Parts: sequence; C-alpha cells; structure tokens
Amino acid sequence: MITTRQQAIDTGLSFPDTYQDAPFHDDNWQLIRYRWNERAFLWTYLRNGYVCLNVKASPDRLYFWRDRYESVVPGYHQNKEHWNTIILDGSIPDEDIRAMIAESYEAVSDSPTRRIYEAVKQIPRGFVATYSQVAEAAGDAKMARAVGNALHRNPDPAQIPCHRVVNARGELAARYVFGGEKKQEERLRAEGVEVKDGRVDLSRFGWKK
Repeated sequence: MITTRQQAIDTGLSFPDTYQDAPFHDDNWQLIRYRWNERAFLWTYLRNGYVCLNVKASPDRLYFWRDRYESVVPGYHQNKEHWNTIILDGSIPDEDIRAMIAESYEAVSDSPTRRIYEAVKQIPRGFVATYSQVAEAAGDAKMARAVGNALHRNPDPAQIPCHRVVNARGELAARYVFGGEKKQEERLRAEGVEVKDGRVDLSRFGWKK
C-alpha cells in the first residue's frame, strides 16, 4: 500500500526521464520532475499529519477523482482548476493512486518538444531524416522550424541523435552546436553515412519511415 512519502516518490520516479528535486530549501517539499521540460508532475509534502501528493489532471478527471474519494481534494497551494491533492490516509487503493500520478505525468510530459525528441530517436543508425520528416513523425508536419529549435537545445545528444537530422536538400547544419560544425559529419561518417561537400544523398541514406 502506498502510504509513505518514499513509496510515492518511488512511484513517480518509475516513469521514464524523471528526477527528484527539492527547490524550496525546505525538506518538507520533495518534487518529481519530467526531465525534458523540468516541469513537476508530483509534489510530496507532510500536512496535518498526513503525507500529501499534488498531481495534475485534465478537467474531466480532476472532478472524477474528487467525487470518487473524500481524500482527493482541490490542490493545496496550487491552481485548483488543474491540480488535486491526494491525502494518503489509506482510503485510496494503490492502483488509483498510481493512475492519478500517471495522468499527471502524461499531462506534464506530453509536449511538442517531447514528441520531437521521441521522433528523432526513431531514426536508424546509418540514415538521416529531414526536419519536415521529423515534424511529421512528431505529429505536426508544419512544425519543421520547431524541430530545429528543439534540437538546438537537445539536452542529451548521446540519446537523442540530432546529428542524423539534415535539411530538405540533405545539407548538414551550418552551425552544429554539439562539438562544432565538423562533428555532425564525423558522427554520420562513423555510422556509415557518406557525406560529400556537406551534403548527404537522401536517395541513398534518407530515412524511409
């Protein structure tokens, strides 16, 4: 049964790309954040003798959980139109506590930037994709410019292979930020992609999704 703060924290940390944070210089507040945008989806704290959790929810789910359990109340210290507080008094089954935390995680982690990074991860070794291809794979073919912006801020180039993204003519980035202009070419060559005059032949090495 999830009744302790550590159990709640461990549940939050079980989701991908999460980390624990204590931003207020107060050990009573321990937050779990989503790595790629640093937004918190689980707040843990002690109040009135109970461990409490703040979780985000869509409007329909917000009131669904409040109506279902007396120990789910409007979010303490946060926008009550977007957040609920779960009081861990033993009255809520573990599966529903996990469901509420999962819904909060999904609400915070679902973003165009996340979808872009996930799309880039799909590009196989030995191939490249264009910005528009990545945008389409991320769910919106019109956000090719957003792809460039997101990759410029890539928080983990080792896991998100932005060196495999080129423009519509197969040209490498003029200002590749992770190691310098030649680094993108070096990484592609190391993966078997032929680069000539700063360009990749898309007919040979283009990602066929």
